[in-house]
Formats: sequence, structure tokens, C-alpha cells
Amino acid sequence: MTERPHHATARTAAHGDGTAPARPALRVVHEPGGIDLAAAEAAAGRFLDALGISTASESLRGTPGRMARAYAELFSPRPFDLTTFPNDEGYDELVLARRIPVRSVCEHHLLPFVGTAHVGYLPGARILGLSKLARVVEHFACRPQVQERLTKQVADWLQNHLEPKGVGVVIEAEHTCMTLRGVQATGSSTMTSTLLGLLRSDARSRSEFLALTGAA
Repeated sequence: MTERPHHATARTAAHGDGTAPARPALRVVHEPGGIDLAAAEAAAGRFLDALGISTASESLRGTPGRMARAYAELFSPRPFDLTTFPNDEGYDELVLARRIPVRSVCEHHLLPFVGTAHVGYLPGARILGLSKLARVVEHFACRPQVQERLTKQVADWLQNHLEPKGVGVVIEAEHTCMTLRGVQATGSSTMTSTLLGLLRSDARSRSEFLALTGAA
């Protein structure tokens, strides 16, 4: 991950009218080691061949290439600007984005897991553009993952970059490595949570967050 101010330099001096300057947005870019689609397609073809699946037919001939492009898309989060704004009104209640779609890939079997995330925070000096909560989830989901790590990465990142009074993340997802193979527990889901700051230490705030996410 690469993070840098959206502007060339970050201004720190006050304007002539005494107001604080706008904080430059943080540009968040995922920089993988490099995607070689041709090599991935060739490897996918060998993988299918090793499993006894012929790609000679018209309908399967393009499958290795489609596999390569599909996984490249799953592992490539879109860059975004972490846009924040001054909390001028001193808003101190919970901000919660519910049912953010989650799609990721289990790092143990490279099979998808899909579900929803509920992400909330208690504002400090700054508030966050609401769409950025979904962007942060996508950023960490677009890579081989385990749900426990994903939940904590989203919460820790928001705590470090937004500096709120508290952060809460709840993710509920269905793992196809569990429902389509192995135990074949069709219809089961897994729920994980990470609570930081006041959302962990203050009982009232914790209860409110968990109740609103349906995790209580």
C-alpha cells in the first residue's frame, strides 16, 4: 500500500483570516508486486490440465484467460482519496455505515468469501467522507485474506488515520471453502468484530454499536 498527500505539499500555516488550511486528502494506492496476465493464463491452463480438465473445446478454450483476469480483478483494489473534513459542530455520536458489501478470497483455498461489513466510528477532530468507509473495506478485502485479519486491518487503519474516539467493525460472511467443500456447511456464516477506543471501553457506546449492527 502506498499513501501520500493528494497535493504535492501539505500546507501547515494558517490562512490570512486565521482559519486553518484544508488538509490534503490522503491518496491510497495498492501496489502489488506486478501482475503478469500471460503467465497467469498459462499457469491456469496447466492447473486445469493437471486436474484432468481439457480446455480444447470452444466453451473452455478461453477459460484460463478468464481465470487469470478474474483473479487479477479480485486482487486489485481501486485507488482512492481518504477525504476528511473538520468536525466543526463537534458531533460526538456514532457514525455507522451498515451492510457494506464484502468480497474477498480465502488465502487457504483461494475460494471466495462474501458478506457484509458494518463500520462505525465516534468522531474526533475530523469526520470522514462516508463512501471512504466502503473504500477502506474494499482496499483490504482485495487480496488473499482471512476474515479475522480483514476485520482488524480495517479497524486499525481507520484508528491510525482518522484518530477518532472509537472504531468498530463487524463482518459477517459466507466462506465457500466451508460451504462448497470439506464440511459442506451450506448456509453457515462467520461473524467477526473489532472494537477500539470508546467503542471497546465504554459499555453504552459498545452496546449501541453492536445493537445497530445486529451483532448484540
